[in-house]
Amino acid sequence: MDEVKQIVTDIKNKKFRPIYFLMGEEAYYIDKISKFIETNILSEEEKGFNQMVLYGRDVTIEDIVGNAKRYPMMAEHQVVIIKEAQDLSRTIEKLADYAEQPQPSTILVLNYKYKTIDKRKKLYKTLSKNGVVFESKKLYDNQVAEWIRRVLSGQNYTISPKAAQMLAEFLGTDLSKISNELDKLKIILPEGTQITPEHIEENIGISKDYNNFELQKAVGARDVLKANQIIKYFGENPKDNPMVVTVSLLYSFFSKLLHLHGLQDKSPRSVASSLKINPYFANEYIAAARNYPMKKVSSVIATLREFDVKSKGVGSNAVSQSDLLKELMVRIMN
Repeated sequence: MDEVKQIVTDIKNKKFRPIYFLMGEEAYYIDKISKFIETNILSEEEKGFNQMVLYGRDVTIEDIVGNAKRYPMMAEHQVVIIKEAQDLSRTIEKLADYAEQPQPSTILVLNYKYKTIDKRKKLYKTLSKNGVVFESKKLYDNQVAEWIRRVLSGQNYTISPKAAQMLAEFLGTDLSKISNELDKLKIILPEGTQITPEHIEENIGISKDYNNFELQKAVGARDVLKANQIIKYFGENPKDNPMVVTVSLLYSFFSKLLHLHGLQDKSPRSVASSLKINPYFANEYIAAARNYPMKKVSSVIATLREFDVKSKGVGSNAVSQSDLLKELMVRIMN
């Protein structure tokens, strides 16, 4: 996010670069930067003659260079935006010659989504020297809740740790999807609001009591009744609670418990830092580690691997998700 802020700040201060090569697995920031450039560099009057949007599937590198070498009309700059530039991956290295001597009055933006260029080759080195190369990386699962908190903080909202975890667990690492849901909340809730699990349940439809986050908490506490209530709900609502996601999150949870058992310093601060979790949840992990000795944790991880295969239909075609979940809970908590 800091790199994105710097790019945006430079553009606001009219410190333009002749090429912006935006690449990487996470499309969210690529779209954000590209849209900001499209919206903010030229005035509405200048855009008619001096701004064009092209698509990688419709053009060649030669077409892009030809357009980039044009001079602006009645403006200081022209903006050329290439969307879906990854469709040019086979020939993208041809852009290196233009990148060596880019047209100073052109701002060329390439949205190279879901891929990266080879950093050992000439194009990357030349772009890095004469333009901006931004790599948008996917967040890890354990980074999403903090990303949600930071985004909301910058927009004068706060969010409780549990609410952030609910969103992260339910929506995964797709930042565009998460951003859309946050936008819905911001329309409904006034600035300054702390977003709670109740807000999430009422406005997004994620149950505050029956979700993978609460299941993990119940399993960690060896609360058999609560865990069985949650998996019963999952069995009745399989589309909203796919088993493959549940197994994946429990696998991550027990892997962290295994790591915790290996720590010399098991203080909440050390656990939060080592496991890369919110300090708010550190005591839950410490309590879970007491409930599951290292040998049991290793056994549970093996069980989860077995059920990961079953959840994908291998060797269990005739068994319902509900029955698989019940069997999994018995195997984990006995």
